[in-house]
Amino acid sequence: MTSDPGQGRPRKIVHIDMDAFYASVEQRDNPELRGLPVAVGSPAARGVVAAASYEARKFGVHSAMPSVTAKRKCPDLIFVPPRFDVYKSVSSQIRMIFAEYTPLIEPLSLDEAYLDVTENLKGMEIATEIAAEIRARIKAATRLNASAGISYNKFLAKMASDLNKPNGQAVITPKNGPGFVAQLPVKKFHGVGPATAERMHRLGIETGADLKGQTLEFLIQHFGKSGPYFYGIARGIDNREVRPDRVRKSVGAEDTFAEDIHSLGPARWGLQPLIEKVWRYCEANEIGAKTVTLKVKYADFSQITRSRTFPAALSAMAELEDIVDLLLVPIFPPKKGIRLLGVTLSSLERRTPVVEPQLRLVF
Repeated sequence: MTSDPGQGRPRKIVHIDMDAFYASVEQRDNPELRGLPVAVGSPAARGVVAAASYEARKFGVHSAMPSVTAKRKCPDLIFVPPRFDVYKSVSSQIRMIFAEYTPLIEPLSLDEAYLDVTENLKGMEIATEIAAEIRARIKAATRLNASAGISYNKFLAKMASDLNKPNGQAVITPKNGPGFVAQLPVKKFHGVGPATAERMHRLGIETGADLKGQTLEFLIQHFGKSGPYFYGIARGIDNREVRPDRVRKSVGAEDTFAEDIHSLGPARWGLQPLIEKVWRYCEANEIGAKTVTLKVKYADFSQITRSRTFPAALSAMAELEDIVDLLLVPIFPPKKGIRLLGVTLSSLERRTPVVEPQLRLVF
């Protein structure tokens, strides 16, 4: 059980996640869009959905989906261009609310963050009351809904925030944590992507209980440095602290395709949502990247990576697209089908120096 080392008692971690954030902002600001299926993004041939309203999600539309696929699933889908300056402004409002409760805020993106409220600025004892109060404050200030997960560690708080979406919250207690994890399919674990979930399934690991049944040595053998993390979360244990202003060593995204790819066009299509995902993270957290890595896994599970490092951080997503294309083109035509593609940005650094501590709590 994750504990506060200084107090010898469980931490109180809250994960706040805005509901369909970009799309909800657009519906808030344009009453004509309310109640309609909305996608933030471009309807162009190579466009990708950045966010989908709950009305659109009923048709199976979701973020990172190619726009043509989204339009096919929902013919009445309304596309609106993203307004990142507006989203950042709203996030700043939300950040200011968080900062009234705790300085321990770790952003994941513009629309979600972890808060450690074990020792909070309001002197409130009950974390569920803190979460409810924060959500009410967000609603009053922005007219937007937020969901929350409350637990004794980051992994379970993140999982709990999805349980009663939208506009709800859930708590996973130390008593219930291990049991909750045991019944959960591993493909729903935060931190287990499609490729890792597929690898687990091939090893006979379908649920948290299956994962718990493996030894630490087995998990390290098959999942490397992620093995100890998987060993812990299978038992409801996650000792990671909430770290304000944390700069990750890298940020990546990958996707395993339903059918192997043999030509350049589908590969470019498959990479576009991954490019947009990693770039949005960097934009949201004001991070620059100097190194771009392309990962390619073939049908026989062999894999290669291709990287390029630059003296200065990338300045625009179009620049990242060009670099990925530069790394991608030489591997075609492939001698065998491609089952997975991934993009990773590394050599990360803050784009601008931060002066005041409060300004570092970007949400």
